[in-house]
Amino acid sequence: MPRLHLFEFEDLPWFPSFLRNYMTDFLQFVTNQFDFYKGIVPILKKGVEKSGSNTIIDLASGAGGGWKKLGEHLKAELPEVEVVLSDYYPNTDAFQLFVEQNGAMFSYKKESVNALDVPKELKGFRTQFLSFHHFKPEEAHQILQNAVDCQTPIGIFEAQERSIPHFIQFMLSPINVLISTPFIRPFKLGRILFTYLIPLVPLFVLWDGLVSVLRTYSASELEKMTKQLKNSDSFTWEIGKKKTGPITILYLLGYPKA
Repeated sequence: MPRLHLFEFEDLPWFPSFLRNYMTDFLQFVTNQFDFYKGIVPILKKGVEKSGSNTIIDLASGAGGGWKKLGEHLKAELPEVEVVLSDYYPNTDAFQLFVEQNGAMFSYKKESVNALDVPKELKGFRTQFLSFHHFKPEEAHQILQNAVDCQTPIGIFEAQERSIPHFIQFMLSPINVLISTPFIRPFKLGRILFTYLIPLVPLFVLWDGLVSVLRTYSASELEKMTKQLKNSDSFTWEIGKKKTGPITILYLLGYPKA
């Protein structure tokens, strides 16, 4: 399938923040409920160790993604690890609740953080989950170039591939929204309203999910992108797939050579 960079509603600056938050809350619930990222813990551990720091700077965090379960697994391997959540459109209410519920290993940035130009004071292993496809090729290139320029390890993780089977799979996402919504906490009347009575959330999740499939970079495209970076040979690049239950995670790990 050719890559098509169509728009996603949650990327649009005018898109209502409360609807964006309902969508990211759903993604957070699903990824934690099914423990999507358990299989990539060794990759994260390697990235942290290569950074020489105990800090992970998570970019484009949404509502916290799968960090609830992932944090538990990683904490068992690296007891001192700390995770800083950030986003260009920070969902501060969700961040605050996430930190309160999941302990001192997590903190968050209230201010907007641009993944293309990460503030120099945010030092540590950079990660992006289910977000790299949101960026156009020149922006994705800039994200990786910024990591190379700062000599900072970076990990990119996507739970979908650009393929017909994944496209068909994401067509079922509205059903998942309808089933999951009553169990998402904290309970919000607006979430019920815009899921069942005025079903905007299922429709937006469907559109953004299908577009995510069409936007996702393939392993070969990621490899080509790394080769085009300035001083790319100062980094070691690892690109592969990790299967966790029904989900296959496509990942890119980059870190400075010794």
